[in-house]
Amino acid sequence: MPRVVRRLQLGASGAAPRPGAVVFLLVPQLHLLDLAGPAQVFSTAADIGYGYRLHYVAETDEVPTVQGVSLRADTEWPELHRDDLLVVPGWRPSAHGPAGPVRPEDLRRLADHHAAGGTVASICAGAFALARAGLLDGRRCTTHHDVQDDLARRHPAARVVRDVLYVVDDRVVTSAGIASGIDVALHLVATRHGPAAAARIARTLVVYARRNGHEQQASAMMRHRSHLSDAVHRAQDLIDARYADSLPLADLAAACGVAERTLTRLFRQATGLTPLGYQQLLRVERAEHLIGHGATVEAAARAVGFTDARMLRRLRARTRPTLTLAG
Repeated sequence: MPRVVRRLQLGASGAAPRPGAVVFLLVPQLHLLDLAGPAQVFSTAADIGYGYRLHYVAETDEVPTVQGVSLRADTEWPELHRDDLLVVPGWRPSAHGPAGPVRPEDLRRLADHHAAGGTVASICAGAFALARAGLLDGRRCTTHHDVQDDLARRHPAARVVRDVLYVVDDRVVTSAGIASGIDVALHLVATRHGPAAAARIARTLVVYARRNGHEQQASAMMRHRSHLSDAVHRAQDLIDARYADSLPLADLAAACGVAERTLTRLFRQATGLTPLGYQQLLRVERAEHLIGHGATVEAAARAVGFTDARMLRRLRARTRPTLTLAG
């Protein structure tokens, strides 16, 4: 049976966009969500009256993706204006080698657009294209945690910030990729149109919350789950669901069917933390999120289960990032 190639018509009129257009540079083996997340944000922004027009350009008019859907795109670039946003979605790094798939002429377009006062953004491995264009030299940037070390090694002039969602440095915007492309697109909308506009779009997309750039790429709930201890996973399930509650070790151990000392030993072996340390990590992570969205330290402390803000302040001092990531 012949293989059926599915095509997703993303639109491509070829006409020059008015200021406020968003132009996506598509490359073979791109990740659908790297593209679809930001595209949905700006498409929704257009639907509610912000006038964005989305354009998709590529070397060929058919672009294969990692997920097996082929996309249709323009092969001619629209005229770019300084108010336009140029976005490079990420691709599967193993498909193209260290140089990446972006043509030299398109790298020049990236550099020229920024030099003309425009904003250039990357999702995931798209940061390698910005680096090749010289846009990351001396600038803070990030990418997906799987390729951060590779980016730093291949482009030592780039100041790679690890384990954050996105970084903004002088109209050069880089993100961790995949779902964080939604976060960085919402940030750009908030920067241009205010946080209320971004919040409205987030609600339309049924996004739980708009995350700040300094938040870690993987939450504590995911970072400490790569082990094989059933008892510890059961304890984590309980803590994840009730991290703001008082959870005596005896109750956790009984629920997991082991002794208290056994649970503590297994938990430390599996995660490097005690059950209480894991619970406090979840509390601090959630409190940081609340503070980043306008809550006071005192209100955030109460919301996550601390009786007052003193313990939260002490724990934040140990774990809070020291870099300012947006500028």
